[in-house]
Amino acid sequence: MRQYDASNLIVHSGNVHDANVIVEVTAEMAGWDYLHFQVQHLSARDTWTFATGERELALVVLGGRIQVESNRGQWSHIGERESVFAGLPHALYLPRQTTLNVRAETECEYAVISAPADQDFAPCLITPHDIATEIRGGDNATRQINNIIPPGFSCQRLVVVEVYTPGGNWSSYPPHKHDIHKTDIHGQVVEADLEEVYFYKLSRPEGYAYQRIYTDPESPLHQAGFPIDALLMAHDNDAVLVPEGYHPVASPPGYTTYYLNALAGSAQSLANSEDPRYVWVKEHYKGLDERIPLYEIKHRL
Repeated sequence: MRQYDASNLIVHSGNVHDANVIVEVTAEMAGWDYLHFQVQHLSARDTWTFATGERELALVVLGGRIQVESNRGQWSHIGERESVFAGLPHALYLPRQTTLNVRAETECEYAVISAPADQDFAPCLITPHDIATEIRGGDNATRQINNIIPPGFSCQRLVVVEVYTPGGNWSSYPPHKHDIHKTDIHGQVVEADLEEVYFYKLSRPEGYAYQRIYTDPESPLHQAGFPIDALLMAHDNDAVLVPEGYHPVASPPGYTTYYLNALAGSAQSLANSEDPRYVWVKEHYKGLDERIPLYEIKHRL
């Protein structure tokens, strides 16, 4: 098992020698089994060609617009927001054994998320109309969740969501974890064993957020003698790895924190366990932060 600490749980932008890649996390780099994550920037009319092989893949447009040609279909005008702070996303799910060519219709940024698959699913274009949005938490733990590839989506492993946390607020709070696969007496998953990447954007370029990652005594790394307790400072375009443990986030005053969550593991699920020491906080919320939702949403849960 790998020892994780503040030095290897954060991946800073520009970590690969490719002018089009903003940041990349490979399974080998992260020390896990499933999740591969990359963010690319293309200038207008630039292209990127890829073959998924034995992996399912999601493209999430962060800003700008792309078109995709593939052996599974063709899609144009994917994306309409200028940045992640300007509206709901477009995304495209593609199954294994897909060859694809992405062409930038405008200058754009998009995330490429993949995981191994041995099942076949239909390609699916996800538009803002399809995004179910939640306002979660309360008081200074209020945040906005955009469900892009939620549990129950027709795929094998991937789960993808966006989260907005206003300045001064906390997110992924009370702290939760998903590092052991557990089922109840009916076989329903009550906690999944998931690998996770947090990809950060801040509403101003000099912004930052704090994230703590700490394991529970029942977490496999903890039991093996490799506990995690790290406090990380994430800047714009940084990626944080969550191999195990609880992982709350704090957004400093004045800055809205955005993160794209990509997950894959033992189930296509977000089933988790909250740190029992902090669950009481939810019983004392008095209301929601009026700064959320961040922008007008016509289709909201």
